Amino acid sequence: MSFELVFVHLLNDSSGSPRVLKETIGAVHSQKIRSKLYLGSCGDGVLSHCDIPISRYWYRRMEHRILTLFTYFFSQAVLFCKLLADRTIDKNAVIYVNTLLPFGAALYGRLTGRRVIYHVHEISINPAPLKYLLTTIARMTSSLNIYVSDAHMKALPIPDIPARRVYNALDVGFFAKAGTSAYAHNHDGYFNILMIASLRDYKGVPELLSLADALNDQTDIRFDLVVNDDQKTIERYFACRTLPSNIAVHPRTTDTTAYYGRASLVLNLSRVDQWVETFGMTILESMAFGIPVIVPPVGGPIELVEDGVQGFMVDSRGIDSLSEKVLHLYRNKNLVAHMSVECRKRAAEFSSRRFAENICRLISESRLETRKNG
Repeated sequence: MSFELVFVHLLNDSSGSPRVLKETIGAVHSQKIRSKLYLGSCGDGVLSHCDIPISRYWYRRMEHRILTLFTYFFSQAVLFCKLLADRTIDKNAVIYVNTLLPFGAALYGRLTGRRVIYHVHEISINPAPLKYLLTTIARMTSSLNIYVSDAHMKALPIPDIPARRVYNALDVGFFAKAGTSAYAHNHDGYFNILMIASLRDYKGVPELLSLADALNDQTDIRFDLVVNDDQKTIERYFACRTLPSNIAVHPRTTDTTAYYGRASLVLNLSRVDQWVETFGMTILESMAFGIPVIVPPVGGPIELVEDGVQGFMVDSRGIDSLSEKVLHLYRNKNLVAHMSVECRKRAAEFSSRRFAENICRLISESRLETRKNG
């Protein structure tokens, strides 16, 4: 069997980009396009079980940033060589690079004359030289860049490459679970505030701790922080930090629905000057459950949330303003109930059917162009 479409991804975890890729793979699989996935060997996340063949290539995340950078570049050399040696890839195959990181696949596509599609998910890439390298490779190799929001497309333009925006969507199974969950302002007597994020300062974790500390005198408010990291990383991160008594930290999970089911409010506190959210999958997931949200006033979230309708837009650097908005929702059940209804309405606009149609159309157009040029 020869494969007409090759998906490539680096880090297999439960974050937004692999979940969107899994949705993409499902859409393409339904169209009977022969596809396979090249996946980095680090992590056991949502891409571990797909309906297409998976080839692993070596990659490791290290505790030290410099070592991680070294292993990353080595992984791309390994990826390039594995693709070059793979005789099952059709000569007219399209190489679908998920995020800017798997540049080894893009170079392979360019060298072998295959069309390359980039599905771009990130804006903030550090260090700056790495960002310059990755965007330069994308400009040299890509035939189409797919972005997840209009704000994202404007924030990270790559010159001379056609660009399209396709909003992310929730899979049918998640939407079904969300639809059967009844929203409640209180759960067992508590106003539960949820944040799902990686343990990175720029994701707003220190701001969450400050908020929890500021509201510690409200005995019926409590916080859940679900992180995209393991218990060891949690212990290391909080070793030199004081954890307020009203917050519980939970390790990564592939099923967040239990946490959404008991949440009264969901926060995204990403720092607007360090990390601009390109879309915000947890925001969309929250709204599908009818949970009001507090989000940054920049980036993709402003295309999901209307200020004062499904929640509020707040710069997380202003703890006083953040506390005020949280307390306002905590004290106003009628407002929150209205927002809950609006959240579900808004989330319904991001259907997996629409996502699948848009993605499959772009892939089909690229395959048609490949055949013409071939």
